[in-house]
Amino acid sequence: MKWMRWWWPALVWAALVTSFSTDSFSAEHTSRLILPLLRWLFPHAAPETLDFAHLVIRKAAHVSEYFIFSLLVLRAFRAGRGGWRWTWAYSTMLVVGCFALLDEFHQLFVPGRGASVLDSLLDTCAGAAALLVFWIIERRRIESGRTGQHGA
Repeated sequence: MKWMRWWWPALVWAALVTSFSTDSFSAEHTSRLILPLLRWLFPHAAPETLDFAHLVIRKAAHVSEYFIFSLLVLRAFRAGRGGWRWTWAYSTMLVVGCFALLDEFHQLFVPGRGASVLDSLLDTCAGAAALLVFWIIERRRIESGRTGQHGA
């Protein structure tokens, strides 16, 4: 069960993401909280503008969920090892992409929800963006370590 040390955060996050796929987090239900808040913040905004802002907030939630999920899955594949391996990135993208599709498939069976291939694509792109950000940070860390050694 040593692997569980690395995988439990990703598994817990996956469960959280799955809970967001219930009817409680449908657009109808989130609008009851988000739209009044938006009306309070922007009292002169047109209803169409507020509806669009609600949609953007919901899509931003998708991006945030899967950005974090991707980093947690990458952490699990790394299992405490440093550096960057493309196999970790490919494996992470496979898990994130499959989970995004599975999450949307699950929503087919949830009253008040529906599946969207575009949401799966957005989720997968968010996972890829997380890997890109991590890769850039890791490269800069390695490069700054090299230049720090030469300057000493």
